[in-house]
Amino acid sequence: MTSARPTSQPSTLTESQTESLPSAPATVPAHLKRIVLTGFMGAGKSTIGRLLASRIGWNFLDVDAHLEARTGATIPQLFERHGEAHFRRLESSALASALGRSQAVLALGGGAPEELTNRLLIEQTPATFTIFLDAPFPTLYDRCMLQDIGRPVLADPEAAQLRFARRHPLYRRLARLTIDTADSTPAETVEAILSGLNQTSMNQTPHSRT
Repeated sequence: MTSARPTSQPSTLTESQTESLPSAPATVPAHLKRIVLTGFMGAGKSTIGRLLASRIGWNFLDVDAHLEARTGATIPQLFERHGEAHFRRLESSALASALGRSQAVLALGGGAPEELTNRLLIEQTPATFTIFLDAPFPTLYDRCMLQDIGRPVLADPEAAQLRFARRHPLYRRLARLTIDTADSTPAETVEAILSGLNQTSMNQTPHSRT
């Protein structure tokens, strides 16, 4: 059982890694209405999501934060009070609500793709493009450890790595574009996303990797 990151916690990449993006606004394929970022903890979904949204003039929404706002409780509190099964139903409802927004960049909770309901919601929502922010587990683990953030699921590194291994193929199957973030700054990742979005849209391939 996992606990998602509370909304008050900082993003997964340090401020020193985040440089200014180009001032000129970028464009995305006109038929798209929302972009979903998925990946394991430490992937930088919130950091990159905010930068990407700013770059293209869209809104950013962290789905975990959206869930907390809807329920008036933190993710760990929801797990403790209701158990994981009920939490997953609440998560799916929050995701469905988030997917109803247009011109939005959504950061998905790390465990959300494990639920078939969530994968179907994303896959069956028109004009939605999902991107997997990928990196090796040691890189993601080190990013998390560099922050003063309590992440109970990382207390046992071997169990966390098994969780990562279980989720990784789900991330890849769900996404139409995979971006390797291991050696890139957030700004470089955003530019890779923009390039990949336009290339993938033109090619109309089900999966691409940058």
